[in-house]
Amino acid sequence: MSFLRRLAPTPALTAGPSRLGRRTKDLIKTLNPGDIAIIDHADLDRIAAEGLIRAQVTAVVNATQFITGRYPNSGPQQLLESGVTLIDHVGDEVFSVIKENDLVEIRGDDLYVNDQRVISGKNLTLETVNHEMDEARLNIGVELERFAENTLEYIQRESDLAFAPISLPSLETPIAGRHALVVVRGYDYRSDLRSLRPYIRQYRPVLIGVDGGADALLEAGLRPEIIIGDFDSVSESTLESATDLVHHVHLDGRAPGREQLQEWGVDYQEFVIDGTSEDVAMLLAYEAGATLIVAVGTHATMVEFLDKGRRGMASTFLTRLRLGPMLIDAKGVNRLYEGAPRKRDWLILIGSALVVIGVVVAISQPLQTVLDGFRLTLRDLWFSVFG
Repeated sequence: MSFLRRLAPTPALTAGPSRLGRRTKDLIKTLNPGDIAIIDHADLDRIAAEGLIRAQVTAVVNATQFITGRYPNSGPQQLLESGVTLIDHVGDEVFSVIKENDLVEIRGDDLYVNDQRVISGKNLTLETVNHEMDEARLNIGVELERFAENTLEYIQRESDLAFAPISLPSLETPIAGRHALVVVRGYDYRSDLRSLRPYIRQYRPVLIGVDGGADALLEAGLRPEIIIGDFDSVSESTLESATDLVHHVHLDGRAPGREQLQEWGVDYQEFVIDGTSEDVAMLLAYEAGATLIVAVGTHATMVEFLDKGRRGMASTFLTRLRLGPMLIDAKGVNRLYEGAPRKRDWLILIGSALVVIGVVVAISQPLQTVLDGFRLTLRDLWFSVFG
């Protein structure tokens, strides 16, 4: 029996250096492949999950619950399907018992450092996550009702501001008479930017990056002309590429990110208005005279706003109401361009046809005979006229 026990396979060990951060989107920037990310993120959303997957983490340990049951958030499912180990609800003390760069081993539900168990949670499986997601879908009605109530409260309180005159910052970038492309580093922004290349080449819209959306534009080989937001998720190096930096300041005086801008020592304008940064970017383009606004990666559905942790989407609702048909989602523009031939396609087609004609002439004896006869006729005509 002892011999058989020695031959029995041992479960694969999940281990790696720890990286701790209560703000997942900031932590993602510091992660390396093989790390174990320790976070404090209730209802982990799809965008955060995609960032952790791109960072190639081995495991994610959550101080709180990956799924609280409020609504069906897809982040945990994505991580598990990508082979990432998830340890759920270990408690806030994880940030004191595990230090940065500790070598952490995960054995079942337990976390070990230096071969000592330091904390325990729940090792999630795809089966348990799917079950919890099914339960969350049953609760979506309650969350929808709460969501709608908060939205209506906001509209009743702030509707007088929805169509009030807006004082715009002074911009060097010309917007009037142009299309505007507003980019948020949100859902499907990479694929949307790729599919919009024909549109961008043809219309050359003013490119507006909302915080990390400016980095997204640079990643796609495009230069943001305007960067707007609270500058909490944009790289400092990206600021140099923009003509205008616009800091979003709320009507009550809140100005998150101002200290960061002052620390960087860059020139910027302030835009005082309420709403989310993506809403403010659209309003800036609209009030500055853009003829069409195309949105990339912005939030539109209730689940997307719940993923962002927002109480309601009232500011977005009022913004869409103000912009009306001038606002189009990137996917709608992409559908208009599907199958539309480009100038380059025509040139390639004509060039290919000329090559085929040349090859046919080169290998066809009858055609060569006709061309030779035509050439001799022209030569005889030349000599008869000019001697």
